[in-house]
Amino acid sequence: MNVIDLKHNSEVLEIPATEPVSEDGKFVSEKEYWEKYYEHPDFNYEWNNGILEEKPVSDVKNITMYYWFIRLLGYYLETTERGKAVFHDFGFRLALLGGTSIRKPDFAVVLIDNTTSLEQDDRSFKGIFDLCIELISDATQKDIIRDTVDKKNEYEIIGVKEYYVLDASNVHMAFYYRAAGSGYFVPLRLIDGDIIQSEALKGFQFRVSHLFTQPPIEELIEDKVYYDFVIPAYRTIKLRAEAAKKNAEKEKRRADSAEKKAEAARKEAEEEKIRADSAEKKAEEEKMRADSAEKKAE
Repeated sequence: MNVIDLKHNSEVLEIPATEPVSEDGKFVSEKEYWEKYYEHPDFNYEWNNGILEEKPVSDVKNITMYYWFIRLLGYYLETTERGKAVFHDFGFRLALLGGTSIRKPDFAVVLIDNTTSLEQDDRSFKGIFDLCIELISDATQKDIIRDTVDKKNEYEIIGVKEYYVLDASNVHMAFYYRAAGSGYFVPLRLIDGDIIQSEALKGFQFRVSHLFTQPPIEELIEDKVYYDFVIPAYRTIKLRAEAAKKNAEKEKRRADSAEKKAEAARKEAEEEKIRADSAEKKAEEEKMRADSAEKKAE
């Protein structure tokens, strides 16, 4: 047990070190949330009309799917430069008719034509995200409802253009876009039974089946679904790798050259020492002969 030792009247008191406790469900003001809970060191909280809501941790299979997908989306954003992305600890405020919430999507995109720009020093987004992605939180039924119903309704009302729910179990997987005119979320249509094409992120598309198989980028470049943004990203990655390899080889040659020079200098120093020792020995021998000749002359 971790303890804190305090000395009192020459006696040692052992006080157990307590683990941080979640305050999920606690009522706090919005001001208090921003000041104390938005960047909480131990828990990732959202705020729903006065109530703290802890974002639960997902399992490995869902996290693996999530990271594959955001890498793919990252290739699109890097290639097209049509927007910027933020991760799960970055929130935005939703001023709704029935109250206010502050949500932190697991991943969100702000397009360059968004009426509110995402600035380098921002710690929250002052506008409305164009795309929100949630990795299903299925620890409890309450968590599932929060992702599939509550947030869907909130994002729909506030004006988010697209909302994706990722789910490795494929029970709650969903991809919605905001229909023109109605303003309601409707499911994105599956093309050929497998392909999702984004309405908000022009040119971004993917195979739903790949969310489960998660093929490497080398395989994606052979698929026409990804040609427009994966191939340029792959070329960039490849060029960077080749440049890094060349730099490493150049540094190695420089290091080898420096090592050879150092070795040559060491040998030269050794040879110089040998010559100096030899000269010193000869000088001693000459001195001995001179001393001997001087004694004979006496």
